Amino acid sequence: MQMLQTAAILFAIAALGGVLMAGIRFARKVNPPAWVAMLHGLLAASGLTLLAYALCTQPLGSAHDTATVALVLFLVAAAGGAVMSLAYKWKNRLLPAWLVVVHATAAVLGFLVLLFAAFASA
Repeated sequence: MQMLQTAAILFAIAALGGVLMAGIRFARKVNPPAWVAMLHGLLAASGLTLLAYALCTQPLGSAHDTATVALVLFLVAAAGGAVMSLAYKWKNRLLPAWLVVVHATAAVLGFLVLLFAAFASA
């Protein structure tokens, strides 16, 4: 459970960067700075890696299925983040609002499911 809880903390910190970037994108109608996006991605990737490692190596009991759902949702969010970075930000094109919303929705749902797996089962 400790690895799931640590992953949740990493995702929570990454979410702060996500909220900042969404605010920049929607309020100023420009892409957020690259350093914020890279830090956000690094923290989220660290949480994703730790979550996957915990699922592969630790006996999580009843939390295993729930944590697996969280992993899938975070993988969907990661795919959206990669598309935003490579297909839009890299080419200096404005991030599409619908993709930002889909990315955020998958990440928030994954985070809520992970919180349930990490803390409700503990």
